[in-house]
Order: sequence, then structure tokens, then C-alpha cells
Amino acid sequence: METVARVAFVYVFLAAAFRVLGKRELSSMSPFELVTLMLIPEIVSQALVREASLANALAGVSTVLVLVFLTSVLTHLFPKASKVIDGSPTVLVAKGRILEAACNRERIQPDEILSEMHKSGLEHLSQVRWAILEADGDLTIVPEQGHGLPVSPARTQDEGV
Repeated sequence: METVARVAFVYVFLAAAFRVLGKRELSSMSPFELVTLMLIPEIVSQALVREASLANALAGVSTVLVLVFLTSVLTHLFPKASKVIDGSPTVLVAKGRILEAACNRERIQPDEILSEMHKSGLEHLSQVRWAILEADGDLTIVPEQGHGLPVSPARTQDEGV
């Protein structure tokens, strides 16, 4: 039972620590996915080299998997819990204007926003309606009307545009 308590404590501690670090540090992983990927090999490795019992390792891994499941259920059932655990998107650019306070809070440099704009085919900040740092760390660029990527020749205006 001590193994279960130790694993649960480390799981919660690491998940909170990665949540505090911020979205960009995690890239496209949620804090809980990263914690899971870190804990399971650590728990199992000692049992594999016979420094700890296999039963303890299996109890530890089972605890991590149950915690992942419970976290998933909690975030699914309670939107407020999802905001706390997974975070929420942050608007970095609104109608062509960089929101410096949001960028500073998320530790995003304007160059990162410009790079994503260029990948989206946009040249000027005025062409950006929204730049949003998603909860998973991805940066989404929403162009102003009329500044999107070129429409492919196969599409015509009569197709519901």
C-alpha cells in the first residue's frame, strides 16, 4: 500500500509542476501524459533489474494508470476541473495587435508568432485576426477575412461559400 501512496504523491506533484511550467514547455503533450511517460519506466526499471519486487512495480504502474483514468473522467465530467488540469487557450494577438501581457505571461516571443504567421501564408500582423496559444501548446493563427490562404482552383464560389 505504501507503493500506491508514493506513486500517487509523485504523480500529483509532477503533474502540478508541469502545469506550472506552462504550455509551451510541454508542446503537444498534456502535463498528465508527460508525467505518465516519465513515471512508468522509472517504476518498472527497478523491478526489471531485481532491485524491487515485480509486485511493487505492477502496483505502481497500476496506480499511475488508474490515476490517468480518473483524471480523464474528472476532466470529462467537470469543465472547471478541465480548465485547472489541462489549462485553457490564451489569445496572443487580437485583430492585428500583439497582446503583450498575454505573451509575457506565457513566455512567448513575438518572433514565434511571426514564424507561425509566415507558415500560415500571412506576411503582416494586420492580416491576423487571432493568434491563440492552445492548451496543448500549439499556436493557432486565424486570419482576418479575405487574408486566408488561396482557395484551390477546384473550388468555386457556388460551393456554399
